[in-house]
Amino acid sequence: MDLKDHIRTVPDFPKPGILFYDISTLLAHPAAWRECVNQLKTIIAPMKPDLLIGIESRGFLPAAPLALELGVGFTMVRKKGKLPGECISHEYDLEYGSDIVQIQADAVKPGQKVVILDDLLATGGTLRAAIELSQKVGADVAGAACIIELLGLGGRDGLNAPFHSLISYEI
Repeated sequence: MDLKDHIRTVPDFPKPGILFYDISTLLAHPAAWRECVNQLKTIIAPMKPDLLIGIESRGFLPAAPLALELGVGFTMVRKKGKLPGECISHEYDLEYGSDIVQIQADAVKPGQKVVILDDLLATGGTLRAAIELSQKVGADVAGAACIIELLGLGGRDGLNAPFHSLISYEI
């Protein structure tokens, strides 16, 4: 099954000139979604993670069911102020300005092997920040994966972990 057949493109979203790759249509097709999770499982299972980390918010979609499939835990990296309890923060630079991501202080035990997931890799800033935050709390980042990778934006450059994607588009 070609997963690209189940990705909808939406021109000029969220602003003019952007072509948005929408996984909603993939999620709505049970066989395609199962195939997506199976493909991710094939990539990630050999890494033998203890925990999967999903990046807010669409990264939760592949990470949570995949954690169940692999029999491992799941936790979240979210924007500042979205997680209860004590959190560890990491500030990172954006093209214009900065942002902060957080993880709950007790979400990862030092030395736990983790894999970080998101739906899409574009410029890589948020994934890079999630990797750095995970390392900051003592995780052993075995890898990172996304459903979609937009080639030509340099997203893989500077990632401090092995990276895999299921689908790629030239930009």
